[in-house]
Amino acid sequence: MRNPEITYDSLLGGRLRLRQLASGHRAGTDALLLAALTPPDTRGMVLDVGAGAGAVGLVAAFRAPCAHIGLVEIDKMACALARDNIQANALEARLSVYQADILAPASRRAAGLVDEQAALVLTNPPFFDAGSVRVTPDSARARAHVAAAPLADWLRASLALLAPGGVFAMIHRADALADCLGSIGRRLGSLRIRPVQPRVDSPASRVLFYGVKGSKGPLRLEAPLVLHERDGRFTPEAMRLALDASLTIFPDDRNLA
Repeated sequence: MRNPEITYDSLLGGRLRLRQLASGHRAGTDALLLAALTPPDTRGMVLDVGAGAGAVGLVAAFRAPCAHIGLVEIDKMACALARDNIQANALEARLSVYQADILAPASRRAAGLVDEQAALVLTNPPFFDAGSVRVTPDSARARAHVAAAPLADWLRASLALLAPGGVFAMIHRADALADCLGSIGRRLGSLRIRPVQPRVDSPASRVLFYGVKGSKGPLRLEAPLVLHERDGRFTPEAMRLALDASLTIFPDDRNLA
């Protein structure tokens, strides 16, 4: 079997180096948006659930310099790339890789994950149900995009790792909003939702979720985040978020009602 082709990319204006597979699931705008939900003053454990090669967790490490980051991933090749990326960015003291099936409590425990320990959980779940799309024969890519279980199961497992009062952050398809809210149920409070539009005159393609475990605060729908101007250039806000690790999508994220 031929070795897979690897590309060498950079994020945060070149400050972060990223090795990832040339084909299949690759980190891009979704990863940067999810990582931008990380509050800079986060301390303790941050878990990137479904981490792939670790892009979200690596960016989160720049955004929250006092946090320890755990990259949770089931795929062996992705875990190897994540470990390489940790070393390439000299973050061995603050990042760890947990090879585990997030949906299986025994697998989580065997990997060293402890329930109700994380201060922040970041996740980009597989976007599609197996019956709704044609599944690629590339097993790693299929696992990243096609859910092996209902979204509610993924959220239940992710929230099991989150400490009471901890923050949960997720990105998903905009057309899956109803399923996302139904799966979240009353597990989170002070929930904030921000639609993401490719352009100002386009419907939202993504939705960002940010909530607190155990909170009773009300839901809040934020103004959309627009990624591109009509001429295709990134908007000033999108550009700042992509380059400046001190900025977050919700600037007042520690003032949750």
